[in-house]
Amino acid sequence: MQKTQTFKFEFVALMASLMSIVALSIDALLPALPDIGTTLHITNPSDNQLLITMIFLGIGFGQLIFGPISDSLGRKPVVFFGFIVFILASIVCVNTTSFEVMVIGRVLQGIGLAAPRSLTISMIRDSYSGNYMAKITSIVVMFFILVPVIAPTLGTFLLYFFTWKSIFYFNLVFGVFIMFWFWQRQPETLPKEKRIKFTPNLFANGVKEFFKFPEAIAYTLVSGFITGSFMVYLSTSQQIFETQYNLADMFPYIFASLAISIGLATYLNSMLVVKFGMLRLGYIATIGYCAVSLLYVFMFWSGNNPSIYVLIGFFALQFFAVGFLFGNLRALAMQPLGHIAGIGAALNGFISTVFAVPIANYIGSFVKTSVLPLFIGFSVFGVLSLLVFILLKRKTRLQVA
Repeated sequence: MQKTQTFKFEFVALMASLMSIVALSIDALLPALPDIGTTLHITNPSDNQLLITMIFLGIGFGQLIFGPISDSLGRKPVVFFGFIVFILASIVCVNTTSFEVMVIGRVLQGIGLAAPRSLTISMIRDSYSGNYMAKITSIVVMFFILVPVIAPTLGTFLLYFFTWKSIFYFNLVFGVFIMFWFWQRQPETLPKEKRIKFTPNLFANGVKEFFKFPEAIAYTLVSGFITGSFMVYLSTSQQIFETQYNLADMFPYIFASLAISIGLATYLNSMLVVKFGMLRLGYIATIGYCAVSLLYVFMFWSGNNPSIYVLIGFFALQFFAVGFLFGNLRALAMQPLGHIAGIGAALNGFISTVFAVPIANYIGSFVKTSVLPLFIGFSVFGVLSLLVFILLKRKTRLQVA
Protein backbone atom coordinates (compact mmCIF):
# COMPACT_ATOMS: atom_id res chain seq x y z
CA MET A 1 0.00 0.00 0.00
CA GLN A 2 2.88 2.34 0.73
CA LYS A 3 3.90 2.54 -2.92
CA THR A 4 0.54 4.10 -3.82
CA GLN A 5 0.96 6.92 -1.31
CA THR A 6 2.16 9.44 -3.88
CA PHE A 7 0.47 12.57 -5.14
CA LYS A 8 -1.08 12.12 -8.59
CA PHE A 9 -2.07 15.51 -9.94
CA GLU A 10 -4.43 14.41 -12.71
CA PHE A 11 -6.20 11.93 -10.43
CA VAL A 12 -6.79 14.67 -7.83
CA ALA A 13 -7.91 17.12 -10.52
CA LEU A 14 -10.38 14.59 -11.93
CA MET A 15 -11.81 13.72 -8.53
CA ALA A 16 -12.17 17.42 -7.74
CA SER A 17 -13.90 18.00 -11.08
CA LEU A 18 -16.37 15.18 -10.45
CA MET A 19 -17.22 16.69 -7.08
CA SER A 20 -17.49 20.16 -8.62
CA ILE A 21 -20.38 19.04 -10.85
CA VAL A 22 -22.35 18.51 -7.65
CA ALA A 23 -21.36 21.86 -6.13
CA LEU A 24 -22.11 23.76 -9.35
CA SER A 25 -25.56 22.19 -9.65
CA ILE A 26 -26.36 23.46 -6.15
CA ASP A 27 -24.66 26.84 -5.82
CA ALA A 28 -25.06 28.29 -9.32
CA LEU A 29 -28.83 28.10 -8.83
CA LEU A 30 -28.88 30.24 -5.66
CA PRO A 31 -29.24 33.66 -7.39
CA ALA A 32 -32.01 32.22 -9.57
CA LEU A 33 -34.27 31.05 -6.73
CA PRO A 34 -36.50 34.19 -6.77
CA ASP A 35 -36.86 33.97 -10.58
CA ILE A 36 -37.72 30.28 -10.44
CA GLY A 37 -40.21 31.03 -7.66
CA THR A 38 -41.87 33.67 -9.83
CA THR A 39 -41.99 31.38 -12.86
CA LEU A 40 -43.49 28.53 -10.85
CA HIS A 41 -45.85 30.82 -8.88
CA ILE A 42 -44.34 30.11 -5.45
CA THR A 43 -45.99 32.37 -2.85
CA ASN A 44 -43.90 31.42 0.20
CA PRO A 45 -40.22 32.39 -0.26
CA SER A 46 -39.18 29.70 2.24
CA ASP A 47 -40.40 27.07 -0.23
CA ASN A 48 -37.49 28.06 -2.49
CA GLN A 49 -35.18 26.38 0.03
CA LEU A 50 -36.56 23.00 -1.07
CA LEU A 51 -34.86 23.43 -4.45
CA ILE A 52 -31.56 23.28 -2.58
CA THR A 53 -32.21 20.83 0.25
CA MET A 54 -34.06 18.23 -1.83
CA ILE A 55 -31.13 17.70 -4.19
CA PHE A 56 -29.18 16.62 -1.10
CA LEU A 57 -31.95 14.15 -0.29
CA GLY A 58 -31.56 12.64 -3.76
CA ILE A 59 -27.80 12.44 -3.30
CA GLY A 60 -28.30 10.61 -0.01
CA PHE A 61 -30.61 7.94 -1.42
CA GLY A 62 -28.76 7.64 -4.71
CA GLN A 63 -25.59 6.63 -2.93
CA LEU A 64 -27.37 3.55 -1.52
CA ILE A 65 -27.96 2.42 -5.10
CA PHE A 66 -24.66 3.25 -6.74
CA GLY A 67 -22.26 2.44 -3.90
CA PRO A 68 -22.99 -1.30 -3.57
CA ILE A 69 -23.26 -1.77 -7.33
CA SER A 70 -19.86 -0.15 -7.84
CA ASP A 71 -18.26 -2.66 -5.44
CA SER A 72 -19.41 -5.33 -7.88
CA LEU A 73 -19.23 -3.72 -11.35
CA GLY A 74 -16.44 -1.18 -10.81
CA ARG A 75 -16.51 2.58 -10.35
CA LYS A 76 -16.42 3.97 -13.90
CA PRO A 77 -19.56 2.46 -15.46
CA VAL A 78 -21.63 3.43 -12.42
CA VAL A 79 -20.43 7.06 -12.61
CA PHE A 80 -21.53 7.20 -16.27
CA PHE A 81 -24.96 5.74 -15.48
CA GLY A 82 -25.48 8.30 -12.70
CA PHE A 83 -24.68 11.11 -15.11
CA ILE A 84 -27.31 9.85 -17.56
CA VAL A 85 -29.88 10.08 -14.75
CA PHE A 86 -28.67 13.63 -14.07
CA ILE A 87 -29.19 14.59 -17.73
CA LEU A 88 -32.76 13.24 -17.79
CA ALA A 89 -33.60 14.99 -14.51
CA SER A 90 -32.21 18.29 -15.82
CA ILE A 91 -34.50 18.03 -18.85
CA VAL A 92 -37.44 17.59 -16.47
CA CYS A 93 -36.42 20.71 -14.49
CA VAL A 94 -36.15 23.05 -17.47
CA ASN A 95 -39.43 21.92 -19.06
CA THR A 96 -41.80 21.96 -16.08
CA THR A 97 -44.19 24.68 -15.00
CA SER A 98 -45.01 22.92 -11.72
CA PHE A 99 -43.14 23.55 -8.48
CA GLU A 100 -43.85 20.00 -7.30
CA VAL A 101 -42.40 18.53 -10.51
CA MET A 102 -39.38 20.81 -10.17
CA VAL A 103 -38.77 19.47 -6.66
CA ILE A 104 -39.03 15.90 -7.99
CA GLY A 105 -36.60 16.83 -10.75
CA ARG A 106 -34.13 18.18 -8.20
CA VAL A 107 -34.41 14.95 -6.19
CA LEU A 108 -33.69 12.97 -9.38
CA GLN A 109 -30.77 15.27 -10.16
CA GLY A 110 -29.43 14.46 -6.72
CA ILE A 111 -29.85 10.72 -7.32
CA GLY A 112 -27.84 11.01 -10.52
CA LEU A 113 -25.16 13.17 -8.92
CA ALA A 114 -24.84 10.65 -6.09
CA ALA A 115 -22.68 8.53 -8.39
CA PRO A 116 -19.81 11.01 -8.90
CA ARG A 117 -20.32 12.39 -5.38
CA SER A 118 -19.93 9.13 -3.46
CA LEU A 119 -17.73 7.20 -5.87
CA THR A 120 -15.18 9.99 -5.80
CA ILE A 121 -14.67 9.09 -2.12
CA SER A 122 -14.60 5.38 -3.03
CA MET A 123 -11.97 5.93 -5.71
CA ILE A 124 -9.82 7.92 -3.29
CA ARG A 125 -10.14 5.11 -0.73
CA ASP A 126 -9.27 2.56 -3.43
CA SER A 127 -6.03 4.45 -4.04
CA TYR A 128 -5.00 5.81 -0.61
CA SER A 129 -5.24 5.10 3.12
CA GLY A 130 -4.55 6.70 6.50
CA ASN A 131 -3.61 10.34 6.94
CA TYR A 132 -2.46 10.56 3.31
CA MET A 133 -6.01 9.66 2.30
CA ALA A 134 -7.18 12.55 4.47
CA LYS A 135 -4.70 14.81 2.66
CA ILE A 136 -6.04 13.84 -0.78
CA THR A 137 -9.64 14.06 0.42
CA SER A 138 -9.00 17.54 1.81
CA ILE A 139 -7.58 18.77 -1.49
CA VAL A 140 -10.55 17.36 -3.42
CA VAL A 141 -13.04 18.80 -0.92
CA MET A 142 -11.23 22.15 -1.15
CA PHE A 143 -12.07 22.41 -4.84
CA PHE A 144 -15.60 21.18 -4.14
CA ILE A 145 -15.98 24.01 -1.64
CA LEU A 146 -14.25 26.65 -3.76
CA VAL A 147 -16.75 26.18 -6.60
CA PRO A 148 -19.18 28.45 -4.65
CA VAL A 149 -16.61 31.23 -5.10
CA ILE A 150 -17.60 31.45 -8.76
CA ALA A 151 -20.92 29.58 -8.92
CA PRO A 152 -23.31 32.33 -7.70
CA THR A 153 -21.47 34.92 -9.85
CA LEU A 154 -21.76 32.58 -12.82
CA GLY A 155 -25.46 32.11 -12.06
CA THR A 156 -25.96 35.88 -11.85
CA PHE A 157 -24.12 36.35 -15.16
CA LEU A 158 -26.28 33.77 -16.93
CA LEU A 159 -29.42 35.30 -15.45
CA TYR A 160 -28.42 38.74 -16.73
CA PHE A 161 -28.07 37.60 -20.34
CA PHE A 162 -30.48 34.65 -20.44
CA THR A 163 -32.99 32.99 -18.07
CA TRP A 164 -32.66 30.65 -15.10
CA LYS A 165 -32.91 27.68 -17.47
CA SER A 166 -29.49 28.57 -18.89
CA ILE A 167 -27.94 27.56 -15.54
CA PHE A 168 -29.20 24.01 -16.00
CA TYR A 169 -27.88 23.94 -19.58
CA PHE A 170 -24.47 25.20 -18.47
CA ASN A 171 -24.26 22.48 -15.82
CA LEU A 172 -25.02 19.88 -18.48
CA VAL A 173 -22.31 21.13 -20.86
CA PHE A 174 -19.76 21.29 -18.03
CA GLY A 175 -20.73 17.80 -16.90
CA VAL A 176 -20.34 16.34 -20.40
CA PHE A 177 -16.82 17.80 -20.59
CA ILE A 178 -15.82 16.26 -17.24
CA MET A 179 -17.33 12.89 -18.18
CA PHE A 180 -15.35 12.83 -21.43
CA TRP A 181 -12.14 13.63 -19.55
CA PHE A 182 -12.95 10.95 -16.96
CA TRP A 183 -13.66 8.38 -19.69
CA GLN A 184 -10.41 9.09 -21.56
CA ARG A 185 -7.94 9.52 -18.71
CA GLN A 186 -9.05 7.80 -15.50
CA PRO A 187 -8.30 4.08 -15.13
CA GLU A 188 -10.65 1.90 -13.11
CA THR A 189 -9.54 2.02 -9.46
CA LEU A 190 -11.23 -1.21 -8.37
CA PRO A 191 -9.50 -4.21 -10.03
CA LYS A 192 -11.63 -7.22 -10.87
CA GLU A 193 -9.95 -9.43 -8.28
CA LYS A 194 -11.07 -7.05 -5.50
CA ARG A 195 -14.69 -6.78 -6.61
CA ILE A 196 -17.49 -8.32 -4.62
CA LYS A 197 -19.66 -10.79 -6.48
CA PHE A 198 -23.08 -9.33 -7.22
CA THR A 199 -25.75 -11.18 -5.21
CA PRO A 200 -29.20 -10.28 -3.89
CA ASN A 201 -27.59 -9.99 -0.44
CA LEU A 202 -24.82 -7.65 -1.57
CA PHE A 203 -26.39 -4.60 0.05
CA ALA A 204 -27.47 -6.38 3.24
CA ASN A 205 -24.02 -7.91 3.71
CA GLY A 206 -22.39 -4.54 3.15
CA VAL A 207 -24.62 -2.88 5.72
CA LYS A 208 -23.80 -5.57 8.29
CA GLU A 209 -20.09 -5.09 7.63
CA PHE A 210 -20.38 -1.28 7.92
CA PHE A 211 -22.05 -1.50 11.32
CA LYS A 212 -19.22 -3.66 12.66
CA PHE A 213 -17.10 -0.48 12.91
CA PRO A 214 -18.40 1.90 15.62
CA GLU A 215 -15.92 4.60 14.68
CA ALA A 216 -17.22 4.65 11.10
CA ILE A 217 -20.78 5.04 12.41
CA ALA A 218 -19.78 7.75 14.88
CA TYR A 219 -17.87 9.91 12.39
CA THR A 220 -20.68 9.47 9.87
CA LEU A 221 -23.13 10.89 12.42
CA VAL A 222 -20.82 13.82 13.14
CA SER A 223 -20.58 14.44 9.40
CA GLY A 224 -24.38 14.56 9.30
CA PHE A 225 -24.51 17.06 12.17
CA ILE A 226 -21.98 19.39 10.55
CA THR A 227 -23.34 19.00 7.02
CA GLY A 228 -26.91 19.60 8.20
CA SER A 229 -26.11 22.80 10.03
CA PHE A 230 -24.00 24.02 7.11
CA MET A 231 -26.78 23.09 4.67
CA VAL A 232 -29.05 25.53 6.50
CA TYR A 233 -26.66 28.29 5.51
CA LEU A 234 -26.63 27.12 1.87
CA SER A 235 -30.41 27.05 1.64
CA THR A 236 -31.02 30.34 3.49
CA SER A 237 -28.04 32.46 2.40
CA GLN A 238 -29.92 34.11 -0.45
CA GLN A 239 -32.80 34.91 1.90
CA ILE A 240 -30.44 36.27 4.61
CA PHE A 241 -28.32 38.55 2.46
CA GLU A 242 -30.98 39.67 -0.02
CA THR A 243 -34.03 39.94 2.25
CA GLN A 244 -32.73 40.56 5.78
CA TYR A 245 -29.78 42.75 4.76
CA ASN A 246 -31.02 44.11 1.39
CA LEU A 247 -27.74 43.21 -0.30
CA ALA A 248 -28.97 41.47 -3.44
CA ASP A 249 -26.23 42.99 -5.61
CA MET A 250 -23.50 41.96 -3.16
CA PHE A 251 -24.77 38.42 -2.57
CA PRO A 252 -22.45 36.63 -5.05
CA TYR A 253 -19.39 38.42 -3.63
CA ILE A 254 -20.29 37.75 0.01
CA PHE A 255 -21.00 34.11 -0.77
CA ALA A 256 -17.68 33.82 -2.60
CA SER A 257 -15.67 35.43 0.20
CA LEU A 258 -17.07 32.98 2.74
CA ALA A 259 -16.34 30.05 0.46
CA ILE A 260 -12.72 31.22 0.34
CA SER A 261 -12.61 30.87 4.14
CA ILE A 262 -13.57 27.20 3.88
CA GLY A 263 -11.20 26.65 0.96
CA LEU A 264 -8.27 28.14 2.87
CA ALA A 265 -8.97 25.83 5.82
CA THR A 266 -9.16 22.72 3.63
CA TYR A 267 -5.88 23.71 1.98
CA LEU A 268 -4.19 24.14 5.37
CA ASN A 269 -5.65 20.82 6.46
CA SER A 270 -4.11 19.09 3.43
CA MET A 271 -0.73 20.55 4.45
CA LEU A 272 -1.00 19.67 8.15
CA VAL A 273 -2.94 16.42 8.34
CA VAL A 274 -0.07 14.03 7.56
CA LYS A 275 2.00 15.61 10.35
CA PHE A 276 -0.64 16.06 13.04
CA GLY A 277 -3.23 13.42 12.11
CA MET A 278 -6.85 13.68 11.02
CA LEU A 279 -8.25 12.82 14.46
CA ARG A 280 -6.41 15.62 16.28
CA LEU A 281 -7.21 18.26 13.66
CA GLY A 282 -10.85 17.19 13.50
CA TYR A 283 -11.18 17.39 17.28
CA ILE A 284 -9.63 20.87 17.48
CA ALA A 285 -11.81 22.10 14.60
CA THR A 286 -14.94 20.82 16.36
CA ILE A 287 -14.00 22.78 19.50
CA GLY A 288 -13.57 25.90 17.36
CA TYR A 289 -16.88 25.28 15.59
CA CYS A 290 -18.68 25.13 18.94
CA ALA A 291 -16.89 28.15 20.39
CA VAL A 292 -17.73 30.49 17.50
CA SER A 293 -21.41 29.56 17.33
CA LEU A 294 -21.92 29.72 21.11
CA LEU A 295 -20.23 33.14 21.22
CA TYR A 296 -22.64 34.47 18.58
CA VAL A 297 -25.67 33.10 20.44
CA PHE A 298 -24.42 34.67 23.67
CA MET A 299 -23.78 38.09 22.08
CA PHE A 300 -26.94 38.35 19.96
CA TRP A 301 -29.50 36.38 21.96
CA SER A 302 -32.02 39.20 21.44
CA GLY A 303 -32.44 38.12 17.83
CA ASN A 304 -31.43 41.48 16.41
CA ASN A 305 -29.06 41.01 13.51
CA PRO A 306 -25.56 42.51 13.90
CA SER A 307 -23.95 44.63 11.19
CA ILE A 308 -23.13 42.81 8.00
CA TYR A 309 -19.40 43.04 8.78
CA VAL A 310 -19.83 41.34 12.16
CA LEU A 311 -22.00 38.63 10.63
CA ILE A 312 -19.50 37.94 7.85
CA GLY A 313 -16.74 37.75 10.47
CA PHE A 314 -18.64 35.12 12.46
CA PHE A 315 -19.50 33.17 9.31
CA ALA A 316 -15.86 33.26 8.18
CA LEU A 317 -14.64 31.85 11.51
CA GLN A 318 -17.42 29.24 11.57
CA PHE A 319 -16.66 28.05 8.06
CA PHE A 320 -12.92 28.06 8.66
CA ALA A 321 -13.61 25.35 11.26
CA VAL A 322 -15.87 23.56 8.77
CA GLY A 323 -13.01 23.47 6.27
CA PHE A 324 -10.96 21.37 8.69
CA LEU A 325 -13.91 19.04 9.33
CA PHE A 326 -15.28 18.00 5.94
CA GLY A 327 -12.26 16.11 4.63
CA ASN A 328 -11.17 14.69 7.99
CA LEU A 329 -14.63 13.38 8.92
CA ARG A 330 -14.94 11.55 5.59
CA ALA A 331 -11.47 10.08 5.92
CA LEU A 332 -11.99 9.04 9.56
CA ALA A 333 -15.22 7.25 8.65
CA MET A 334 -13.73 5.56 5.57
CA GLN A 335 -10.43 4.46 7.12
CA PRO A 336 -11.68 1.03 8.36
CA LEU A 337 -13.87 0.46 5.27
CA GLY A 338 -11.31 -0.04 2.51
CA HIS A 339 -12.59 -3.55 1.74
CA ILE A 340 -16.12 -2.21 1.13
CA ALA A 341 -15.24 1.30 -0.09
CA GLY A 342 -18.24 1.56 -2.42
CA ILE A 343 -20.98 0.70 0.02
CA GLY A 344 -18.96 2.28 2.83
CA ALA A 345 -18.93 5.65 1.07
CA ALA A 346 -22.59 5.16 0.13
CA LEU A 347 -23.71 4.52 3.71
CA ASN A 348 -21.51 7.32 4.99
CA GLY A 349 -23.13 9.72 2.54
CA PHE A 350 -26.65 8.40 3.01
CA ILE A 351 -26.69 8.40 6.80
CA SER A 352 -25.08 11.83 7.03
CA THR A 353 -27.57 13.20 4.48
CA VAL A 354 -30.57 11.59 6.18
CA PHE A 355 -29.58 13.54 9.28
CA ALA A 356 -28.63 16.68 7.35
CA VAL A 357 -31.75 17.30 5.26
CA PRO A 358 -34.32 17.29 8.12
CA ILE A 359 -31.94 19.43 10.19
CA ALA A 360 -31.65 21.95 7.34
CA ASN A 361 -35.38 22.03 6.60
CA TYR A 362 -36.34 22.40 10.27
CA ILE A 363 -33.84 25.09 11.24
CA GLY A 364 -34.27 26.87 7.91
CA SER A 365 -38.00 27.33 8.61
CA PHE A 366 -37.07 29.64 11.52
CA VAL A 367 -34.61 31.80 9.57
CA LYS A 368 -37.06 34.50 8.52
CA THR A 369 -36.21 37.83 10.15
CA SER A 370 -33.10 36.91 12.14
CA VAL A 371 -29.89 34.92 11.67
CA LEU A 372 -30.00 33.73 15.32
CA PRO A 373 -31.78 30.39 14.59
CA LEU A 374 -28.95 29.50 12.21
CA PHE A 375 -26.31 29.94 14.92
CA ILE A 376 -28.45 28.12 17.48
CA GLY A 377 -28.44 25.21 15.05
CA PHE A 378 -24.67 25.48 14.67
CA SER A 379 -24.33 25.43 18.47
CA VAL A 380 -26.60 22.44 19.13
CA PHE A 381 -25.06 20.21 16.49
CA GLY A 382 -21.56 21.44 17.19
CA VAL A 383 -21.91 20.40 20.84
CA LEU A 384 -23.32 17.00 19.80
CA SER A 385 -20.36 16.51 17.46
CA LEU A 386 -17.90 17.45 20.20
CA LEU A 387 -19.49 14.93 22.57
CA VAL A 388 -19.03 12.18 19.97
CA PHE A 389 -15.34 13.11 19.59
CA ILE A 390 -14.86 13.07 23.37
CA LEU A 391 -16.50 9.66 23.72
CA LEU A 392 -14.39 8.18 20.93
CA LYS A 393 -11.18 9.62 22.33
CA ARG A 394 -12.03 8.22 25.75
CA LYS A 395 -12.78 4.81 24.23
CA THR A 396 -9.44 4.87 22.42
CA ARG A 397 -7.55 5.68 25.64
CA LEU A 398 -9.29 2.82 27.45
CA GLN A 399 -8.39 0.38 24.66
CA VAL A 400 -4.75 1.46 24.76
CA ALA A 401 -4.68 1.15 28.56
